[in-house]
Amino acid sequence: MNIKSQKQFLSIRELTAGGLFSALIAVGAFLKVTLPTEPIPMHFTLQWFFVLLAGLLLNKRLAGVSVGVYLLIGLSGVPVFASGGGPSYLLRPGFGYLLGFAAAAYSMAWMCERFGILRFGKLLMISAAGLLVYYGIGMLYYFIVCRFLIFQEVTWKILLVNGFLLTAGPDFALCVAAVGAASKLRGVVRDSLYG
Repeated sequence: MNIKSQKQFLSIRELTAGGLFSALIAVGAFLKVTLPTEPIPMHFTLQWFFVLLAGLLLNKRLAGVSVGVYLLIGLSGVPVFASGGGPSYLLRPGFGYLLGFAAAAYSMAWMCERFGILRFGKLLMISAAGLLVYYGIGMLYYFIVCRFLIFQEVTWKILLVNGFLLTAGPDFALCVAAVGAASKLRGVVRDSLYG
């Protein structure tokens, strides 16, 4: 096997790190507060904290894969999501936020690779951009599923309040905490995985 074909596969270290982040995101789903919002209750979980760490510490491929594996495990029926699991979860309006996790992790890792030296301020801006990606995809999916699949009336105003304003503040606090951790761990993790 030549060097070029070897780079297409994940190393043992990368597989281990990806599996660890998939497991941490699953654990984060069970650390939750349920918000009694209408028309469908929302959950504030610690999943976002571990998605942030994946996006800030791993390369874009591994960050996306680790969240993608978590999603596949949940869709296969293992109850690792905040309200269970299984393929029917695709019809839940809140599944869009889980898709947003994957897009946010990949985009944050991509931004980290593009910006070179990353201090606290840059990492915080990257995590805030990831937060917008996560919420943007989540809210759009929520609206589409409610309106066109389950025929539940939801307005953009209700969605903005229930699907963004109620949890964006605590999620931004998780951004600050994750950036604090990532700024200390980033060099060590990246050296051990890619050095």
